[in-house]
Amino acid sequence: MPSRETTRRVPALLPGLLLVILGASGFAVLLDAVLERDDLAGLDQPALEWLADHRTGWLTTVFTTITTVFGPYVLPVIVAVGCGIWGWRTHRWRDPVMLVGAMVFSTIVSTVVKALVARPRPAGDLQTVPGVESSFSFPSGHTIGAATLVLVGGYLLWREARTRSAFVEWTVVSVVVVLVVAASRLYLGYHFITDVLAGVCLAVVTLGVVVGIDRWRGASVGATHGEEITLAAREEDARLGSGAAGPTAASPTPSARQAPQDPRTADDPSDR
Repeated sequence: MPSRETTRRVPALLPGLLLVILGASGFAVLLDAVLERDDLAGLDQPALEWLADHRTGWLTTVFTTITTVFGPYVLPVIVAVGCGIWGWRTHRWRDPVMLVGAMVFSTIVSTVVKALVARPRPAGDLQTVPGVESSFSFPSGHTIGAATLVLVGGYLLWREARTRSAFVEWTVVSVVVVLVVAASRLYLGYHFITDVLAGVCLAVVTLGVVVGIDRWRGASVGATHGEEITLAAREEDARLGSGAAGPTAASPTPSARQAPQDPRTADDPSDR
């Protein structure tokens, strides 16, 4: 017979598991298309050629700036500084560390998949700056990095509030950031459509892993299935509660206790 802790933990894993399955399934479909050079991969070359024919100076500058910010040199610095400030201001380091861990995990996955698939970059005449990208093309590292940042970071922030408006804001910001970064990689000619979509799928897998770990640990400290609670908040509340324990209703203060009655003023039946 499963223990009570197991009964709590197993259902807690389901949302994360569903995200992993969803992301992995999408990635598998895209990988098959790339390897077989059919289905969605048939749009890769025509889409890049069309974008290359419709570039404008100002838009190239905008997308170059965006792709630089979310690149392998600037983005890690932004994440490190942001997580440092986050932990320093909140005095809770679990969530910032979890975000950094998710970024590292997605980077490793992207690097390994690139090496295994070994898909060449688009032709140099389709790139705004030929030869600036030396790694393989599938999946897009910029896209998986941006998507992991907004999906995992947004989740960790959203689950503190658990409001509908916060969920809507997280969704909108995530969609906009991912679309803009993915569009920059396509517009500049450094990736194919299937590359950026694969990056998004792997970011969803990363989000699923984070959600699963977070909910598993939350269930281990007493969260029931569906209870809106975070492990960090529970631990923080426990620390604050143990350090600032004061009078409670069950233990009244001395001033609230009934004072001893003076025998001289006691009610004497003879006075009635």
